[in-house]
Amino acid sequence: MEPIELGERLGRWSSGRGPLPVLLAARLRRLIDEGELAPGEPLPPDRILASALAVGRSTVVAAYDLLRYDGRIVRRQGSGTRVTGTAADRAHQTTSAPIFLHLLEPPDGVIPLACAAPDRPPPEVADAYARIIPALASTTGDIGYYPAGHPVLRRAIADRYTERGIPTSPGQILVTTGGQQALSLLAQAFLAPGDQVVVEGPTYPGALEAFREQAAVLRSLPTGLDGLETAAEGHRIVLAYVISTFHNPTGSVLPAAARRALVKATAASAVRLIDDEVLSDLAFPGVQVPPPLAAYSDAVISVGSLSKCVWGGLRTGWVRAPEPLIARLARLLVVHNLGQSVPGQLAAAELLPVLHVLTVRLAPERQARHDHLLAQLARHLPDWDVPPAPGGQTLWARLPHGDGTSFAQAALRHGVAVLPGSGLDPSGQKQEYVRLHFLAPPDDLAEAVRRLAAAWRTYRPPSAPATAPPAMSI
Repeated sequence: MEPIELGERLGRWSSGRGPLPVLLAARLRRLIDEGELAPGEPLPPDRILASALAVGRSTVVAAYDLLRYDGRIVRRQGSGTRVTGTAADRAHQTTSAPIFLHLLEPPDGVIPLACAAPDRPPPEVADAYARIIPALASTTGDIGYYPAGHPVLRRAIADRYTERGIPTSPGQILVTTGGQQALSLLAQAFLAPGDQVVVEGPTYPGALEAFREQAAVLRSLPTGLDGLETAAEGHRIVLAYVISTFHNPTGSVLPAAARRALVKATAASAVRLIDDEVLSDLAFPGVQVPPPLAAYSDAVISVGSLSKCVWGGLRTGWVRAPEPLIARLARLLVVHNLGQSVPGQLAAAELLPVLHVLTVRLAPERQARHDHLLAQLARHLPDWDVPPAPGGQTLWARLPHGDGTSFAQAALRHGVAVLPGSGLDPSGQKQEYVRLHFLAPPDDLAEAVRRLAAAWRTYRPPSAPATAPPAMSI
């Protein structure tokens, strides 16, 4: 592509607030994700694009580096810079598509161990819908629009927090289309280009995409955000995002003392703290977990969902936060969505009072599949390092050599989709890891491991693995 043509497509890319490399990367990322820059399309060299845009070469280099570690572009000595993939293979690539869109609907014949979610609704879902039919049949004088959520569901969610020792009013609850929309709304509400967000390395990739969509600069810390106060010194961190219970992908649980310390550290640094509780109900039998972070401060923003503990097809999530923030989020939400499905919300309200009974009933089966996958990995891939988890849905496997990105491509050729670790850490670290979920039926898990073992036997790592992205000075 000619630099002048690309400059025209970029438009007023520099008119926002934030560092120029971040703004340029954000605009290029949007062009790539929307298909205006096609897979495999070459991009102008650094100096030529810098000249066309009237900026320093370092601005283009830094922007390209950000896109490279997002997986949107590849840069090779002698062959230049191009958009990742080709038209044929981008649909099957294992990294960088927003929210790993291609992994939600994998190709036929591929066993999906990448996207962790229940593959069918439990019978309680149909029972809940059956119970709400009389209420729907008798509804009058109700246009059905509830931008902040149906009052019945907001009350049910608030009551559940109160029962867990966190007094909550319906005004502190916003209903969303799943936890992903909740994270996207929070990113829109708080972030401008160049704002810094601290996340765990590794973490949930959907959160990274939500923050990147607002052109935020992501900084990773160890699981539990240990060291946040030190990281905040001399930097204006706007948000901190943590998965405190059954962390995605490691399954770890943050101890109570560390929870108190984290809440205290974010308060001292004036950093808004988001606690992603989507996996918090997925304990194995006998596992006890500390109270949510909101139990230590009402300023903590909690995100919840029924997608992982019940079924993703419900598309029911929520935010618990101070009432002024809920009102602000509702104003943002109404621009895009006048409200969620009323039948779905009424059914969710029926499910919440029995949610603990449901998750306890399903916990032994989840643990059995966890144990089965571990046993299969130990048998067929004994040199992999795969610690057990106390709950959740995923295992975090460390490869003895090579990198997860290239191995995930080899695994896909053998009919298994796994998630490479580098895409879960904005620093570009965790190259040697892959994430596997254990929710599939036992026979599928066994077959998936056999295919992974076959892929491993023929796997040859690339000679030049990716390096960590450069730190940006903001």
